[in-house]
Amino acid sequence: MKNIVYILAVMFLGMILLAWNPYPDTKENPPVSLEGVWELVNYYTYEDNNVTDSFPNAEGYRQVKMYQDGKVMWTRKVPQDSTQWYGYGKYLSTDTSLVETLEYGSASMMKIIDTSRIFSFELQGGKDWFRQISINEDGNRTFSENYIRIR
Repeated sequence: MKNIVYILAVMFLGMILLAWNPYPDTKENPPVSLEGVWELVNYYTYEDNNVTDSFPNAEGYRQVKMYQDGKVMWTRKVPQDSTQWYGYGKYLSTDTSLVETLEYGSASMMKIIDTSRIFSFELQGGKDWFRQISINEDGNRTFSENYIRIR
């Protein structure tokens, strides 16, 4: 009787180990696709690579990003300020990184583009959300913009 229990236990353990897959199939867990339209919902600040604070958009503030066929365009509305903010360029993303290379933008954005066109981020996300995280020169997370899919 003990041998039968032992054999059944080994068979059961074997079935569990065969069913467990440490490398999920990409069809079940597809990489984050940025294709679509996204809205900024809030921000995180980091210390020692951990979120230390979060804060929502100011009243009336709105920022939208659109990704399609390797191109990115974004626009920002700040009700308290008449300065226009928008930009256009190309992007590359992997499961863990996002690089935007801006070609042109509003006058206020062109001042930034004239000194730095390439913006690199750590990327985290899911089907309907993503987070672009700024990394400092020491490789530490500092700040993130957090988006939800709106289309």
